[in-house]
Amino acid sequence: MSEAATKPPAPGEASDAWQRVQLARHPKRPHSLDYIQRLFTDFQEIHGDRRFADDPAIVCGMGFFEGRPIMIAAQQKGRDTKQKLYRNFGMPKPEGYRKALRVMQLAAKFGRPILTLLDTPGAYPGIDAEERGQAEAIATNLREMARLRSPVVVICIGEGGSGGALALGVGNRVYMLENAIYSVISPESCAAIIYRDAKFAERAAAALKLTAQDLYRLGLIDGIIPEPGEGAHTDWDAAAAMIRVTLRQALDELARLSPEELVEQRFEKFRRMGNFFAE
Repeated sequence: MSEAATKPPAPGEASDAWQRVQLARHPKRPHSLDYIQRLFTDFQEIHGDRRFADDPAIVCGMGFFEGRPIMIAAQQKGRDTKQKLYRNFGMPKPEGYRKALRVMQLAAKFGRPILTLLDTPGAYPGIDAEERGQAEAIATNLREMARLRSPVVVICIGEGGSGGALALGVGNRVYMLENAIYSVISPESCAAIIYRDAKFAERAAAALKLTAQDLYRLGLIDGIIPEPGEGAHTDWDAAAAMIRVTLRQALDELARLSPEELVEQRFEKFRRMGNFFAE
């Protein structure tokens, strides 16, 4: 193992990242349906992937944002035990990703903008999901979202867990709430692999660079949406109001682009990621 991999983060860096992990997972943090209720009117949910079943871990539908029609695909966690089981703890299955793609392709057909809300610890890793093509469903979404001829706005509102979140994360504009996290792996799993002990999750959180502030500095997201008070859980209405401002601005900017320009802008945005040049 390299020295860089085992070297502890700077003082304060680990604790700050870990605090944001805890805020992203806060039990009273607003979920996707809480924001949908506050941001959109006449929301009509769409169910099923037309292949196997409906996946409650992803909520899809159409509504109006300040009078503008918009399509929504959002990952939804449960709040109490019954809801957590019903929503599978926010871990989507293949039918959820296929439902989301169905809705996004419908949006592209009618020229409507798309909003996706990310909030998942990761895609469901169960045997049944693998049997129905979990990896294929995620890969297909990545490819097809890159081709959509409609504006796509992505907002990470809580946990952005690996490919489970990225399957809804290919957008023209990608934002994160101030205390959201977005990473290829959870800090606990990373610590178990790198440090051979999950108790080093706090150190792993800093090493992963998973906070909104880290990702903005790296150029991987387009902006950070501030949260009220000590976090979004303290005032759901204020948190929704801050999302409203960002979403309005993003839709206004993207409305000026042609379908061809939207596809090209999205393609170039993600092609630049991971490219580093030294002079």
